[in-house]
Formats: sequence, structure tokens, C-alpha cells
Amino acid sequence: MKKQIQTFMRYRFLLEDLISRDLKVKYRRSVLGLVWSILNPLLMMLVVTTVFNTVLRIKIDNFPLYYLTGSLIFNFISEATSSALVSIISSAPLIKKVYVPKYIFPVEKTLFSFVNMLFSLIAVIIIMLIYGNQWHWTLLLFPVPLVYALIFAIGFGLILASINVFFRDVGHLYSVWLTAWTYLTPIIYTVDMLPGWLKNVMMINPLYHYVTYFRDLVMYGTVPGWGANLTCLAFSFGFLLLGLLVFKKTQDKFILHI
Repeated sequence: MKKQIQTFMRYRFLLEDLISRDLKVKYRRSVLGLVWSILNPLLMMLVVTTVFNTVLRIKIDNFPLYYLTGSLIFNFISEATSSALVSIISSAPLIKKVYVPKYIFPVEKTLFSFVNMLFSLIAVIIIMLIYGNQWHWTLLLFPVPLVYALIFAIGFGLILASINVFFRDVGHLYSVWLTAWTYLTPIIYTVDMLPGWLKNVMMINPLYHYVTYFRDLVMYGTVPGWGANLTCLAFSFGFLLLGLLVFKKTQDKFILHI
């Protein structure tokens, strides 16, 4: 373990450079640049709120904030894992030329998405100011569910990156899964709207727990108990350990398939 930590620290500057590069590339030639990280969730919130409140007449208290707190975490997981999935393939030229710990690439994509999400948090603050939401002291704990989600995304991203090297169809299948995952996560509806059996299914969805945790802190001013924290920890570190194991077992064969 000590050796792995030393290796990671040795390449942390490369990690920082890659994140900085991705930020520059994403907003290159854009007039507003990083402001789009704030505008995108706000504009999507306006569209979704109009459709669900006006057209479909689905009534959820404080729907704009309810939607934002759910979509922010889901979009982070979606972007992070989708980018991690292709990270090894897209970095093939560099991997073939020089030695770099291969896990750097999926981890970097996940951290880049995390940084992007942190900027998007400003959209949540703006909505809270506009709608005059109550500010609870529990807002100080907002990093907790975000870190849970980050750890989960790294683990899941490592798994996807590993499998995609050998089975390129995974990328196409994953896009379908993300669509299903959107509807399996309470972003635009409440769990109370679901039948009993589907509520039980929801319990095995990690994003449900992260989103609920984040909403409890931001919207309702409550601190989730030990049960919620242990569940989040189990999903996060369970996937992280599984991801590290899968990646370690397969990484030596990457060079033969990229």
C-alpha cells in the first residue's frame, strides 16, 4: 500500500495537468467558459420545471431546488463514469510510449467531472436565493454526500474502463443503462409516488442514497443517521475496492488490446 501511495504522489502533478487540460479543452473558444457549468443546470431546471409543473402538472414542493439537487449528483456520476469508460482507449498513444500508472486516466476523468460539478453548485445557491429557501446549518455538511459519490464514481469508472478495453460494446450498452438509471433515480419524482415493490428496488440504487442524503442537508435541514451513512459508505467503498481489484487484474493485458 505504501508503494502505491508513493507512486500516486509521484504522478499527482500529471493528474493536475490533465485536469487543467480538460478544463481548457472543454471551454476552448467559449465566450462564457466555466460559466456554462452554472448556466447548463439552471437552463435545464427551467425546461424541466416548465414541463413537469405546467404541462404534466406534477406538484412537488420547491421543485426547482428538488430537481437541481438530484440532477447535480446524477449528472456528475453520468459524466464521470462515461468519461472514465473510454479513458484507457483514448489515452492509448500515451500509454504505448511512456510508463504511466494506467489508473491515472480514469481517476483523472472522474476528478475533472467532480471539479466541474463543484462549479455547478453555484446554481443551487442561486436558486436558493431566488426562491428564498431557508438556509440550514446542515449546508456545512454538503461535501459528505459529494465525496461518497466521488468514491463510488472512481470505483465504478475503473470497472467500466477495464471492461471497455476488451469489450467495446460496453460503451453502447452503458448509454442505454444511463437512460434507465435516470428514471430509476428520484430526480423528477418522489419515492412516495412509487409502488411498494419499486421502493424496495430503489434501495439497491446507490444514487438514490447519495441524492437523498444531499437533499436532506440542503432542503430539509436534517442530518442523515448512521444507517444512511453506513449504506453510502458500503456502496462507495464496495465499488472502489471492486474497481481496484478488477483494474489490477486486467491492466497488464491492456497493451494487447488498445
